[in-house]
Amino acid sequence: MRKIYIVGNALVDEDSMPLRLMPLLQKEFPEIEFKELDPTENFPEDLNEISIIDTVKGLTTPEVFTDIDQFINKKGVSMHDFDLAWEMKLMKKMGKLKKITIIGIPLQTKEIDKQSFKKIADFIRQL
Repeated sequence: MRKIYIVGNALVDEDSMPLRLMPLLQKEFPEIEFKELDPTENFPEDLNEISIIDTVKGLTTPEVFTDIDQFINKKGVSMHDFDLAWEMKLMKKMGKLKKITIIGIPLQTKEIDKQSFKKIADFIRQL
């Protein structure tokens, strides 16, 4: 069964949309397992490929990213800078992660309209 990881924070409104989308996505795609991923916990290491739905700062509509380097354009200066993107970049460099697909949802999205949901669903169908 294909697995798509959902990243978000239910306690932070601007970062909760991926989690709020999960029941709708499960209904639309019963053949896919949608699993919540907390990037502060252990990242799954048995992967060659990973698909993630997460909020992305700077977007105005949902988009797909296939290169983790698109997210990292500065050097980290503290452990506070170590986040999901850095973890995936490190795994890629170690050869543990070959293919990355991130479906980005605009940060601070309050509601997903039908057109945006359709776009996200189309991205999932293309995986």
